[in-house]
Amino acid sequence: MIILGIETSCDETAAAVLQDGRVLSNVVASQIAVHSEYGGIVPELASRHHLQAIEPVVNAAIEESGVQRQGIQAVAATQGPGLIGSLVVGFSFAKAFAMASNVPFTGVNHIHAHLMSVFLEQEVPSFPFIGLIVSGGHTSLYLVKNHLSMELLGHTRDDAAGEAFDKVAKILGLPYPGGPVIGELAEHGNETAFAYPRTRMPDAPLDFSFSGLKTAVMLSVRGCESSGGPMPVADIAASFQRAVVDVLVEKTLLAAQSCKVSDIVLCGGVAANKRLRTAMVDAVRVNGMRLFMPSSGFCTDNAAMVAVAGMHQIEAGMTASMEADVFSKIYN
Repeated sequence: MIILGIETSCDETAAAVLQDGRVLSNVVASQIAVHSEYGGIVPELASRHHLQAIEPVVNAAIEESGVQRQGIQAVAATQGPGLIGSLVVGFSFAKAFAMASNVPFTGVNHIHAHLMSVFLEQEVPSFPFIGLIVSGGHTSLYLVKNHLSMELLGHTRDDAAGEAFDKVAKILGLPYPGGPVIGELAEHGNETAFAYPRTRMPDAPLDFSFSGLKTAVMLSVRGCESSGGPMPVADIAASFQRAVVDVLVEKTLLAAQSCKVSDIVLCGGVAANKRLRTAMVDAVRVNGMRLFMPSSGFCTDNAAMVAVAGMHQIEAGMTASMEADVFSKIYN
């Protein structure tokens, strides 16, 4: 199957072409420069830039793949969750492309696509596996039973981990997006300098919460400002990052042990964080488990993961009608 994937759930306009699961092209147009001056995503600006970028990005992906337009045999696009205005652009374009080409079309759950991104690599996990998706909009644990069946085990009750990185960066006066900047600063800081909280909830041990951690960082920054001394930005960044990583690793291992599963997948934009990857590798090795991670280019939002997820859906007969609509949130 030669399938075109399209992703516009937030602030990346992306298109990819896959042949039998092999990536022929993967094009991403980022909007970081557009939103950085606002310190976060502006939904209206995001959808407008998707409108401008969608056709050139799709054309570039098809050209780079070496496949003729009439050679595309199926189309998959992100249906949700995400920003409604952004989703509508890619989803509508994909439906129109499929209708004009008379090929099957399917809508893909953005989170499920992240969980499938590991199958773009050479080494892949065995089913079932525990999947931790950690990004700007999502922090969730899933039991992935096969290519089409995922059971939600735990999710964030407030901020996602990536969102917490962005908010802490703003508190520290750092540029957007905050994840890469904090990660770089943390390499030069003392991660035990500040005793930040690790939120644990007895009633839902696999759920996450990062709002209290964000508040703790804000209070420590105010304390440093009131003392009149230099702001230990690197130490705050390192201590904050360590607190996030500790919770993510701890709960992922707990999920694997509870489900008696030995394979773990780490995916999503924050999965590119060096400290998280190193800590997860060490923890999995000590516990006799196996860890699988997509390469950095497939961690952030991309269309190749949408295409590989869509490929399995179409093979299973899970196509979407032209009346299908996008959705902003999921509740299970």
